[in-house]
Amino acid sequence: MTDVRYWIWLSQCVGYCNPKGKQLLELYGDIESFYKGGESEWRLSGLFSNAEIEKLKQTPLSVCEEIIEKCNHYCYEILTLDNPYYPRCLFSIDDPPAVLYVWGALPDIDDRLSIGVVGTRKASMYGIRASHAMSYNLAKVGVTIVSGGALGIDCSAHLGALAADGVTVCVLGCGINYDYLRENRKMRSDITYKGAVISEYPPDTEPYPYHFPQRNRIISALSDGILVVEAGKKSGALITVNSALEQDASKKIFAMAGPVDPHFYGTNQLVKDKIATLVTDYADILSEFDNIYVSEEIAPELSALDERVNVIPIKGKAPKDINGLRVNDLSELPVHKENLGLKEDELAVYYAIGNEPVHIDKIAEITALPISRLSSILTVLEIKRLIKAVQGRSYVLI
Repeated sequence: MTDVRYWIWLSQCVGYCNPKGKQLLELYGDIESFYKGGESEWRLSGLFSNAEIEKLKQTPLSVCEEIIEKCNHYCYEILTLDNPYYPRCLFSIDDPPAVLYVWGALPDIDDRLSIGVVGTRKASMYGIRASHAMSYNLAKVGVTIVSGGALGIDCSAHLGALAADGVTVCVLGCGINYDYLRENRKMRSDITYKGAVISEYPPDTEPYPYHFPQRNRIISALSDGILVVEAGKKSGALITVNSALEQDASKKIFAMAGPVDPHFYGTNQLVKDKIATLVTDYADILSEFDNIYVSEEIAPELSALDERVNVIPIKGKAPKDINGLRVNDLSELPVHKENLGLKEDELAVYYAIGNEPVHIDKIAEITALPISRLSSILTVLEIKRLIKAVQGRSYVLI
């Protein structure tokens, strides 16, 4: 995994919501070698304008080190495009953030059903109650709620998930250290105990207006479906819907039933144009997904609510050790890939890991490799997105 300084350097030079980070990774596989290649290498890449190359030349790494020092001070995590923990669903879009700053614990968003809940900041009491209730019930059965931390619909979505003791992710249009909406300060702090507050902007970045449309693409990328609760004709929530459909034309869009009112013009138009599925309760959303794994205690209640929801009760751990996981077919659990071009000892480690977590000590026992060499190989396999680390220095296939 590359030194994070180089990714921060790149984002400082070319800006945010930019496809060039992903293009560089695909072209070089290692941004550090690109950085050290200097101006001649930067021009040969064919990705940068003259103005951008001047910016690359003039931006020192010391600027990045100050950002890293700030993150270390506040215990913020820095995820870069080459980090094995970087969400695959976010990496898959054309312009993923080169750097993601994380306060809290980013959930396993790739293996959990996640719903983005969006809507107007100037929400009606109906919208606030609907957002809170939908998010509460979805979070209660293990769905991750993703929203933007703003007033109105966003705030009530996060609070609904928190009230259910569920997991929620708050995507900010400013730095995570910036005191954005002081009245929501406690909410953001509470989110970090089971979820995360994230941003692609360095910690102290102010919330400029153009940041919010940019951050909407992150909300949509992290979400399996988007629920629009209350949106007017020019609501930013509609930007999130457009981002979702541009990223994946088959992504599921939902809209809450609303009154014939200007505040719900955008919401109702989504249904009228057959872009969104009209929903009145959380079972309407769950029924659009194949299998919903929930605890034995919740299963009867959810099954009784709507027979369309394919509820699979579980005792203890769900498949992949994630409660609330959506799995299309259990036969689609990860399998070992072939023709990967791995070295002999790398193959030995790779085949020692399966769908159940395997501790590093057990892998060492199976492969007879020293821990120092084993740790290096595990890092390589993580970077290649073949395995991932889970709690307690254990590993599983992906």
